[in-house]
Amino acid sequence: MKEQQSGIEKRILAVIQEGLPGSRTPYDGMARRVGISTRKLLEILKQWKQQGKLRRIGAIVNHFKLGFSAGAMVVWKVEPQHVEEVGQMLAGFEQVSHAYERDTTDNWPYNLYTMVHAGSCEELLSTVKRMSKACGISQYKVLTTEKELKKVGPRYITQ
Repeated sequence: MKEQQSGIEKRILAVIQEGLPGSRTPYDGMARRVGISTRKLLEILKQWKQQGKLRRIGAIVNHFKLGFSAGAMVVWKVEPQHVEEVGQMLAGFEQVSHAYERDTTDNWPYNLYTMVHAGSCEELLSTVKRMSKACGISQYKVLTTEKELKKVGPRYITQ
């Protein structure tokens, strides 16, 4: 059984590194490509998460291709006990593609990161102000996107 599981795990890894399918049910498509049920795929991914083999699965978004001409990583200084609540609130803005927590350092006090997209710089700054007002956090920095770099996911299995 161990060898069979190892083969399944290799197939899952090969499918995951190709990226999420562009569908409303990406895990169904991934499971079909692996040759297992969606339930089984999700069980294995959950096990990997618990075992520390997997941190997260996320989409790589090229906001320029989606029609957004302005983008910025907005970093927020949030009290640690409020990060989860504030993060959920900010992630709820339709202009936010992702939000996550990072450790602070002595010279960088920002612990919550949000990627914000808009049609213009003015629209982006207006959205950030609304976000600040909504969550009550006034200590933040707007790190605007100057150039889209080639984004690729990690490769673990090569043919």
